Amino acid sequence: MVYVKNVPPAERVLRVVLGAAVAGAGVVMVGGAAGWLIAASSAGLVLSGLFGYCPACAMVGRRLK
Repeated sequence: MVYVKNVPPAERVLRVVLGAAVAGAGVVMVGGAAGWLIAASSAGLVLSGLFGYCPACAMVGRRLK
């Protein structure tokens, strides 16, 4: 299956930065198992920014121009 990028470059940068910030805040501010769970949850946001493909956006038909 071929995945076509559906996230614009500016949003990709924003996803990576915010995902890393949420992961760091989860580990530092919450701590414990809950903090690590928050960090693991934000990994999807970071990965969608790195790869430029968001499955949820593809489900609703979002495409780049």
